[in-house]
Amino acid sequence: MSDTPLGVLDLVPIASGSTAADALRNSIDLAQQTERFGYARYWFAEHHLNPGVAGTSPAVVLALTASATSTIRLGSGAVQLGHRTALSTVEEFGLIDALHPGRFDLGLGRSGGRPPGQPPESPPTTTPVVDGRAPNGLLIPPRFSFERLLGSPRIALQRKLLLLPGAESQDYAEQIDDILALLAGTYRSAEGVEAHAVPGEGADVELWILGSSGGQSAEAAGARGLRFAANYHVSPATVLEAVDGYRAFFQPSDVLDKPYVSVSADVVVAEDDATARELATGYAAWVRSIRTAEGAIEFPTPEQARAFAWSDEDRDLVRDRVDTQFVGSPGRVADRLAQLQEAAGADELLITTVTHDHADRVRSYELLAKEWSRR
Repeated sequence: MSDTPLGVLDLVPIASGSTAADALRNSIDLAQQTERFGYARYWFAEHHLNPGVAGTSPAVVLALTASATSTIRLGSGAVQLGHRTALSTVEEFGLIDALHPGRFDLGLGRSGGRPPGQPPESPPTTTPVVDGRAPNGLLIPPRFSFERLLGSPRIALQRKLLLLPGAESQDYAEQIDDILALLAGTYRSAEGVEAHAVPGEGADVELWILGSSGGQSAEAAGARGLRFAANYHVSPATVLEAVDGYRAFFQPSDVLDKPYVSVSADVVVAEDDATARELATGYAAWVRSIRTAEGAIEFPTPEQARAFAWSDEDRDLVRDRVDTQFVGSPGRVADRLAQLQEAAGADELLITTVTHDHADRVRSYELLAKEWSRR
């Protein structure tokens, strides 16, 4: 299993009692530490209007982190193309690649500025799921409906603030094609006019498509022979649909001759199970704030989390995420990650860990890396 690389997905979380500046400094330190621990990649997510998340601009944070690290690959997980253009994306990553060539992963996602609405139903997985379990026992919980979240006033406000008045998001597959063409220097408009991104054209970036279902993102990645990252930590119910859909659509390309998949997981590791559970106490309240469209709260201490008043509706809202968070000793968590890797056929695993205290977060990644390397 140590042949399966581990990477890091970082939202730049703000802990209660701290600031966005603290969160940024902690994330840069974590990148330095995980580079030393042997992690293969360090990705920053993009989120907006969240009191407890400082990772609003992956390219900016990547530029800062690149100057503080030397070997670990750095990337976006993901740039939200719903409120961006292909050119602005290529130019931003071209800028940072110009100073740190060959170190960046350009991860692309569909969200950000898109109109609310339930995403299209993805095709059923070809991997049998019986009584909520994959054949090897991996928990596949019931599907969570994002309808309430996507239809919230806060999401509508985010769309309004991210997009210029009257602007509409470009078709996602078309954006990906434009990005590929701009990077390759082959872009032509419908009228035959050339465009050359400087910097950007020829940038040595690795393109990834992120997706939570077997729908448009999986199809876009597979049909173009690109790498695909599926989200067990965001949508555990549909992770197998996502990877199965991607593989079904896959066509060999100049980049890949066969599918290549990374799968994410929420993880907290400590020396023993009880300590890990204590460190993870704030996770449910944090997820609840996201899924009620309140926006991710500052990550609470265990004491603050225990003071939250919970209803049955609240518990139902977060149950799939809490049940699929991997929490425990290094051996216990490594066993569950191996189970996830096997069920999804993942080539890599992407680990996202949030705790209130930065030292506990660093220690979680350290303990996991040591355990994983022994297997």
